[in-house]
Amino acid sequence: MDRRRFLQHAGCALCAPTADHLFFRVTDAAAAVAYEKLDPAARLKLADMALELALRTGANYADVRIGRTEQEFLRARDRRLEELASNLTVGFGVRVLLDGSWGFAGSELVEEAEIRRVVGLATENAKAARLIQAVPVTLENVPAYREDWRTPVRIDPFSISTDVKASKLLAINEAALTAGANYCTSLMRFVREEKLFASSRGSRIAQVRVRSYPRFEITSIDRQSGRFATRASLTAPRGAGWEYIDAYDLVGEATLAAQEAQQKLKAKPVAPGKYDLVIDPTNLWLTIHESIGHPTELDRALGWEANFAGTSFVTPDKLGTFRYGSPLMTVMADRSQAGALSTVGYDDDGVRSIGAEFPIIKDGVFENYQMAMGQAALIGRDRSNGCAYADNPASFPIQRMPNISLQPNPKPTSLDDLMAGVEDGIYVVGDGSFSIDQQRYNFQFSGQLFYEIKNGKRGDMLRDVAYQGRTPDFWNAMDGLGDASTYYLGGTLVCGKGQPQQIAPVSHGAVPARFRQINVLNTERTDF
Repeated sequence: MDRRRFLQHAGCALCAPTADHLFFRVTDAAAAVAYEKLDPAARLKLADMALELALRTGANYADVRIGRTEQEFLRARDRRLEELASNLTVGFGVRVLLDGSWGFAGSELVEEAEIRRVVGLATENAKAARLIQAVPVTLENVPAYREDWRTPVRIDPFSISTDVKASKLLAINEAALTAGANYCTSLMRFVREEKLFASSRGSRIAQVRVRSYPRFEITSIDRQSGRFATRASLTAPRGAGWEYIDAYDLVGEATLAAQEAQQKLKAKPVAPGKYDLVIDPTNLWLTIHESIGHPTELDRALGWEANFAGTSFVTPDKLGTFRYGSPLMTVMADRSQAGALSTVGYDDDGVRSIGAEFPIIKDGVFENYQMAMGQAALIGRDRSNGCAYADNPASFPIQRMPNISLQPNPKPTSLDDLMAGVEDGIYVVGDGSFSIDQQRYNFQFSGQLFYEIKNGKRGDMLRDVAYQGRTPDFWNAMDGLGDASTYYLGGTLVCGKGQPQQIAPVSHGAVPARFRQINVLNTERTDF
């Protein structure tokens, strides 16, 4: 962090003197200083040196990532700013393929002597892995690219003063409190990720990714009964700059959310049973993430990955034949959608993303896994489809989700049209709690808001609703989809995977969808 950025943050103490936590963290101060002294040409020179050293050791292939990630987080509760944090991490990682075995090592200190040490360590790790390698890694041909790619950003969020950000958070809270909420907590998170990728095949790719996320949660209390209700913002994180937050009416949504939280206090509990559901995309994105995104990761299907809810029921024998859902269901994967969190020019294997969209599910049939480089040969495919990501330059790139989205109905279909086909059902809005088994097969999801559907019309609010099912049964019960005018892009900044854990951002687009005769539970919880 340079002096100007420090002064921006320090100035926030004047706008919010009651803030409880104001801190600025650098993973390794000496490493950060060393990194910031390097211009792009110097970083490229160090990358070339790392590749040359790796090939001298006998590696068949090598790549290196050098980069920095800056993050900023602000949180306000009611009428005070409670937390302001900045974090800067820097580093590099070297990966070598030696006789069919991967070796990797990384460090935060980007300088010549450390690169020599790390290349040697990566080579030793590859030799050790070779002793237990059951199936040699086979790399497909990946063309060499030389390019700079950046998230299209109109206003850099790190250029906005902290007092402006804090003022917006406090305005959101004030609107909620004025509208009757008892409490409101709001936050903003910003990430700027810079990475240089270089490979022994000749790629030299520099990329910059920016992410912005505003959010709030409102609580209303019935003091006579002791019951309380919450309503969180329906905003989603974006691969965008400050312009995204500036354009979104967070104050207006906070006012509405406070009113809806009070309505939830008076809502009647749902009667358990089978219902037709119309699920809003603000809820459905999470169901897509858990029941489609994770099960179709090839490393899970092969049993290589079991962290965060196990492996997958979608085994390789199902590829190209398994009916995942109804014929209305097409789910596309891409890294090119504007504003989406996984959008990037090239993945962390150096595979080009633009123009590399592919169907995971087409007309209800399972067609493709998500793959990283070196996996395709294991299922008889020719090449990776560009799904590698490392959350830190000093982390090994693993298979991570691209943007995975349910495609709209090509026929004009509104939300009202979907409800019109329901005699007795429930409309579900906003993501909530969820649970899913170790094979991604049995699941349960809740939400933010629930409404009766009676005789084709939205009716009274309900509470304590959760829907459950088995993944293929649920998606085969879908018989209606909204059109492109109903599309919503949801997602998360913090999808966890791996051991040690890595965090990845991913977006999921969806439209409202209708599902027939889904089991609904009454959760009987107090945090309804």
